[in-house]
Amino acid sequence: MSLAIVRSRALVGLSAPEVRVEVHVGRGLPAFHIVGLPEAAVRESRERVRAALVHRGFDFPNRRLTVNLAPADLPKDSGRFDLPIAIGVLAASGQLPAEPLEELELAGELSLTGELRPIRGSLPMAIAARTAGRRLVVPAASASEAAVYPEVAALAAHHLGEVCLHLLGASPLARVDHQLPAPAQWQGANFSDIRGHTQARRALEIAAAGGHSTLMVGPPGAGKSMLASRLASILPPLSSDEALEVASVQALAGSFNPAHWGRRPLRAPHHTASAAALVGGGPGPRPGEISLAHHGVLFLDELPEFSRPVLEALREPLETGHITLARASRSIDLPARFQLIAAMNPCSCGHLGDPRCRCSTEQVLRYQRRVSGPLLDRLDLLLSVARLNETDLLERTPVEASDAIRLRVEAAWSRQLSRQGCANSRLEAQGVARHCALGADAQALIVAASQRLRWSARGVHRALRVARTIADLAGSADLERNHLAEAIGYRRSPLELSGEAG
Repeated sequence: MSLAIVRSRALVGLSAPEVRVEVHVGRGLPAFHIVGLPEAAVRESRERVRAALVHRGFDFPNRRLTVNLAPADLPKDSGRFDLPIAIGVLAASGQLPAEPLEELELAGELSLTGELRPIRGSLPMAIAARTAGRRLVVPAASASEAAVYPEVAALAAHHLGEVCLHLLGASPLARVDHQLPAPAQWQGANFSDIRGHTQARRALEIAAAGGHSTLMVGPPGAGKSMLASRLASILPPLSSDEALEVASVQALAGSFNPAHWGRRPLRAPHHTASAAALVGGGPGPRPGEISLAHHGVLFLDELPEFSRPVLEALREPLETGHITLARASRSIDLPARFQLIAAMNPCSCGHLGDPRCRCSTEQVLRYQRRVSGPLLDRLDLLLSVARLNETDLLERTPVEASDAIRLRVEAAWSRQLSRQGCANSRLEAQGVARHCALGADAQALIVAASQRLRWSARGVHRALRVARTIADLAGSADLERNHLAEAIGYRRSPLELSGEAG
């Protein structure tokens, strides 16, 4: 047989469209051509495939080889097409039977010795193969990633020879069984390490209980980064569906780790990160930090130091929970339902209101205006973090640990899920009207606060969502005036306070 067809998968966002690897062995001068919009890594597979076949004892056809990756208008990247190309060459040259290939899909990068190296995206490919009613052959090193899918239908191979023996019926490949790892327990920093900061601890508990975005403003060394790094220790574990979504995004980026199954991701990019690094992009394009923080926390330290386009790119994902990467050739949608935790200094030197501060009013305003008003309007909690005095810092009284706080957070999450099916931060306008009903006194309070602080309609709704979370933490079915009063306290910008102090 001079023509063989092997099925594989490409990666476009979280989807894995089918790719038909068509291999033709024809007459003519010896040549090896790959067509079908291959990128550099795919074109280089010619040398890897040739060396792997020779090393494993197969005959490499000394004829004209043409490999077509269909559909031709879909860009093909990475080395995952090495294995299907190699098997296609063997089938087209009559060294392997073609019939068993009808029920299989193959993906794997070959070394020069024929060993199969791990690939990224085996989980989305396994899901797509299962939907198509076929089994996916993956490198054994990527089998643990595919195994987290509950209806997995994958086969694991260590090297090219094992795949060939399976096709010949001599030695079937090992089936990848569904193995759901136990949810990973938090073993990092703990809230018991924090001294003082009673209000900040309370605000982060509210943020964790409702999935609310938070901005902390304070001088250097006040403990903003320390507080933010411990938020993950009080977040509830992911549900099975959420964990699978997070694993799919991580698999697409090549960063899936079974040991972190069920743990909410925490991403903390440096302030020099580009817009493409944050929202996603590249030739793929691949997910950025906001997608890798899906169902988790995105911590942006030194917020004004990020470039303005990077910060403005966060506005839509904060509202919608997804990002659309539009390119000239195509566009892809990626999930991006993250919880933003940000920290910044009140001025460039960080000591606004202190005798050490030498910043002029114009310099302070210029620094603070690096964070736009529309972005601030999309944040739920605006918090001032003051520097601790020596007495609080050296206090040795036991402090409540993360485990105790997490119990209250999980109880509040349970109330939200049973009542509305989502976190309070995700309530739409109708949900706010239904679940955040106010009495006459509370309504008069929020009207007065909105007029005094000049809130937008979005700001009013965010205050109501935070108040609903405070009520859930208190175990109250009704939203009372004291819950609303505390929420309003978190909606007054610390930048305004610091500006007044300066």
